[in-house]
Amino acid sequence: MVQLPERVRKAAEARAEAIGFAALKRAAAELSAAYREGRAPRLADAERIAAYLVTRMPATYAASHMVLGEVRRRIGEVKTVLDVGAGAGAASLAVRAWWPDARLRMLERDRAAAEAAREWLPDAEIEIGDVKQLAGEADLVIAAYAVGEFGEAMAARMWEAARVGMVVIEPGTPRGFGLIRRLREMGRIAAPCPGDMACPMTDPDWCHFAARVERTSLHRRLKEAELGYEDEKFSYVALAKRDVERARARIVRRPEQKPGLIVLETCTAAGLRTERIGKRDREAFRAARQAKWGDAL
Repeated sequence: MVQLPERVRKAAEARAEAIGFAALKRAAAELSAAYREGRAPRLADAERIAAYLVTRMPATYAASHMVLGEVRRRIGEVKTVLDVGAGAGAASLAVRAWWPDARLRMLERDRAAAEAAREWLPDAEIEIGDVKQLAGEADLVIAAYAVGEFGEAMAARMWEAARVGMVVIEPGTPRGFGLIRRLREMGRIAAPCPGDMACPMTDPDWCHFAARVERTSLHRRLKEAELGYEDEKFSYVALAKRDVERARARIVRRPEQKPGLIVLETCTAAGLRTERIGKRDREAFRAARQAKWGDAL
């Protein structure tokens, strides 16, 4: 399971404690309602910022960390990164995990969210303003849970601003994947797809992955949840300006383990494929036992 960096978790808990549980719970409920309705909530006050930091930022970080780790393997080093619609910096923190020395620039409209990000990303260049003000270039341009809010036309501007590649992460829903499916036509696909072929997923199915997130005790109380974790489901695409080495195949469902057999649902350049790996092939079976949903083969 992936956790926010400790310094960020402590800062989030301090903000939550200052707000008080009752106000925090109301703000968390308002955020949840907005996300369920497909609206992007404004993080314009201390209560909503604190609720976001406790309930949503860990999941956004976990998804971004998983995606950018794969992108790092495909495109290698980058010197500059631009995070569009950066919020409180969840995706930018994941950038720091994979490219610690990259020059990081963030663009965010909500002042309260941007000011929160300054606390744990003091070396980032943070610009407060509308994404329509996007200017300049960067090696890697990213947007986590933001393009669905500000529109595909801005994604085209992001692609123009990218010197090496672009990454877009959206909710792992049919709607979120529909957006990702359209964006994948913009350039060479670095991940998750094994090629530039037409997507083999057909309705009512959709391509998405999951990152397991550890819940803090406060998070469990706010959600009235019993489990100490949750699975953040997301869809994504990473596009590259040049050819990169792609995965031969991608696991697109949670592996199914049966006695002496592991079943992997994969996406390949030739389309969707079911791989059944038995104990007789010891090496392949050992590898399949460790395989996870979203892994490359």
